[in-house]
Amino acid sequence: VLENHDLQDSIKPQKVEFHSLNFNTTLHWQPGWAREARDALYFVQYKVYGQSTWQNKDECWGISSRVCDLTHETSDIQEPYYSRVRAALAGVYSSWSLSCRFTPWRETMIGPPMVTVVHSNKSITVKLQAPRSPYRRKRGSKIPMTNYYDLLFQVFIINNLLDEQHRVLVYEGKEKVIKIQDLRPGISYCIVAKMYMPMLDHSSAYSSRQCTML
Repeated sequence: VLENHDLQDSIKPQKVEFHSLNFNTTLHWQPGWAREARDALYFVQYKVYGQSTWQNKDECWGISSRVCDLTHETSDIQEPYYSRVRAALAGVYSSWSLSCRFTPWRETMIGPPMVTVVHSNKSITVKLQAPRSPYRRKRGSKIPMTNYYDLLFQVFIINNLLDEQHRVLVYEGKEKVIKIQDLRPGISYCIVAKMYMPMLDHSSAYSSRQCTML
C-alpha cells in the first residue's frame, strides 16, 4: 500500500495552467517528478467557479499528451473557470492537481494584427486586420477580437538606415487603412503593428515586419 501511495504522489501532475491567445484556450501541465511518470495517462475535468460538479473533458480522458484544448468549454468569456488533472499509471491514480482560477475575458492574450503594406513613391499605405477569436458568427465567419474589447491599432515605422530597433509610433487608433506620407525615396522602411487595449493596459506582441523600398 505504501508503494502505491508513493506512486500516487510521484505521478501527480505539476503546474496545471491555462494558456489563452485570442480566446483559444488550452490547459497545460507537467508530469510528476518520478521518472516513470512520463508514461502516465491523464484525465481532465473543468467547471465554472461556484458550480459543485466537475465535468469530464471527454477528448482529454486517458490521454498521454500534456495539453488539453478547452476553447469550447470556456466560451462564456466573462465566467471564471477551474480545471484539474489527475494521472494514472499501472492502475494507480494520483490525486487531482488544480489550476488557478481563469477568466477568459481578463486573462486571454491578444495577438498582433495582420499587416499588409502597399507603397507608392513617397508614401506607404498600411492595411490592418485585427486578430480573430475562435467563435463564429451565425454566417460562419470568425468574430474579430475588436468585438470583445475596445482595441486600438498601434503602427510603428522602422527606418532601416537608422537602427533596426528604433521603432517610431506613427499611428494609434481604430482605422484599418492608414497612409504614411512624406517618406524618402530609395530608403527601405519596415512596418510593425500591435494591438493595444487601453482599459486593461495590455499590448499584444508585435506583428511580423513588413518591409518595402520606396
